[in-house]
Amino acid sequence: MNHSNIRNKTFQFAINTVKLYQHLTSDKKEQILSKQLLRCSTSVGAMIREAEYAESKADFIHKMSVAQKEINESLYWLELLFKTKYLVIIEFQNYTNEATEILKIITSIIKKLKGISKTNPNP
Repeated sequence: MNHSNIRNKTFQFAINTVKLYQHLTSDKKEQILSKQLLRCSTSVGAMIREAEYAESKADFIHKMSVAQKEINESLYWLELLFKTKYLVIIEFQNYTNEATEILKIITSIIKKLKGISKTNPNP
C-alpha cells in the first residue's frame, strides 16, 4: 500500500467521524463520549501527515505508533458508544470496519519498518 492511500483513508475516517460527532451531539444529545471519539479519530490522520515530514526513520515510526494508538482508542470509543446504545449495529460495524482496516495498515507499516514479520518476531 502506498503512503497516499493511508493518508486518504485516515482523512476520510476523520471526515466520517466528524459527521458522526455532529449527529451524536445534535440528534442524540451526547456530548462526552462523542468528543473523545472526535479527538482521537481526527488525530490519526494528523499523525500520518506529521509522519510525512519525520526527521528520521525512528521519528517516522514514533509518529506512526502514535497514530496506531489513536485509531485503537477510536475503536474503544466506538464500542462504548455502541454498548451504551448511541450507535446502532450498522453504524458500529461500518465505523469499526473502517477503523480496523486503518489499524491493520498502520500496524503493517510499523512492523515492516521495524523488520518484524510473522517468521521473524524479534528483529
